[in-house]
Amino acid sequence: MSNKTNYSYVGIAFIILVFGIIFIPKIIDRVKNNDITRNDRMSQGQDNNFSDDSALEFIKINGEPKKVPAFTFTDQNGKTITEKDYLGKVYVVEFFFTTCPTICPKMNKNLVQIQNAFKEFENFGVASFTINPDYDTIEVLKAYADQYGITNPNWHLMTGDEEAIYKLANQGFNIYVGENENIDGGFEHSGNFALIDKNGFIRSRKDNFDNPKIFYAGVISQEEKVDEDGQKEEITMLKEDIKKLLNE
Repeated sequence: MSNKTNYSYVGIAFIILVFGIIFIPKIIDRVKNNDITRNDRMSQGQDNNFSDDSALEFIKINGEPKKVPAFTFTDQNGKTITEKDYLGKVYVVEFFFTTCPTICPKMNKNLVQIQNAFKEFENFGVASFTINPDYDTIEVLKAYADQYGITNPNWHLMTGDEEAIYKLANQGFNIYVGENENIDGGFEHSGNFALIDKNGFIRSRKDNFDNPKIFYAGVISQEEKVDEDGQKEEITMLKEDIKKLLNE
């Protein structure tokens, strides 16, 4: 082996040695100070491994991202709540009523499970709007919240002007609600959830046809996996997408 080659190896070894002396202690210090594990990624034990790691889509109307419209209602604690109370928070939206005999109990059990999965996050919430405000008073909503174990301070069950609630559902979120005396409970409504980001925009992932899903099925639980019609549960998907928005 030539002297030139020997000099090359000596030079490489010297560079590696210098790198170790200068940088390794700094890396160790960063780990000790939690700079890498806690500041470079979202922590609090949250799983950041997604089955679908693509960014969530904005729902666009006439080319503009769809934002939650202004609203003012009263929650189960008698507090006035507007869309501004949710700014800076990731939250799920539903429309329900407390005497619903069919899908609402399933939807809210799923939402309580989601609430408990994100209990460490002060910037996660739920917005539940009753579609039967004449019956669902503040007192009734409070009792309902207690019954279901709703503890997240950012989960507001809201009541108010019926016309304003129906407009918010049907036009603001395009989630159908309506009265129908011919069905159980006297009201019909979608079992879907909407997902809102920290800036108040409606977000979702793409479907198999590369279009935004817009909503998430809220009735089927993770344990059920599929319903009697063969539709798959989307609570797992919703949890993953909540994590993504919390990471943004």
